[in-house]
Amino acid sequence: MDIAEHIRVLADAGYQGLAELHENCQTPFKKSKYHPLTKRQKQRNKTLARKRILIEHVFRKLKVFRILSERYRNRRKRFALRFNLIAAIYNLELNQN
Repeated sequence: MDIAEHIRVLADAGYQGLAELHENCQTPFKKSKYHPLTKRQKQRNKTLARKRILIEHVFRKLKVFRILSERYRNRRKRFALRFNLIAAIYNLELNQN
């Protein structure tokens, strides 16, 4: 997986190893039993979560259309087209509200 260097990746805690592959990656800090988070780390985690929640809402909408939640059983060539159409429907719905 190659990601351009200028792209900033906002990932959740499940992608902790991504920082080794991509330098411009932001993942939340993890606390341990003996090393609690500092106030600055907590603030950074909160800021990252505020940005990521918008992405998670989009994922939820795409799962409602079942294009991400189930196995895609149609032609693979049409997956990108259908995915883009569903994203366009979501954007249209978002702009009307």
